[in-house]
Amino acid sequence: MVTIHNPKSIAAPIGTYSQGIEVPPNARWLHVAGQIGVRPDGSVPATIEEQTEVVWQNILAVLADAGMGIGDVVKITSFLTRHENFQRFAQVRAKFLGSHRPASTLLVISSLARPEFLVEVEAIAAKAPAPKNPARRPPGRSAGKAKRPARR
Repeated sequence: MVTIHNPKSIAAPIGTYSQGIEVPPNARWLHVAGQIGVRPDGSVPATIEEQTEVVWQNILAVLADAGMGIGDVVKITSFLTRHENFQRFAQVRAKFLGSHRPASTLLVISSLARPEFLVEVEAIAAKAPAPKNPARRPPGRSAGKAKRPARR
């Protein structure tokens, strides 16, 4: 459905992403707000791995609510508060993305909205409309042949 662009004239991606994603016309778009590692009960896990798991579970829940899945994600922007958390973050992210490679940006910033938040990820997804089914013909009729009236 989407076209991946990794031109040979620039450096290859250094991680689990693509340089560009082209979305087909008439796709439905979904912008997922930045998701943080807050569980449904309001608790915040202590580790980057646990927070990243919750972040991706939250993203999947929003996608599912819109009738989409991870394969519909075309762009991810991730924010980490500590550079040393990158490898552990990346391992969890790779588990959720599988072989899917959306366009991606990662920033290491000084802080998020609350000091206990270690990661935030926002996503953009697009889902192309389903192909239209060709007109159905009644059983036993083939295209281009009209039924002749019976001879008397």
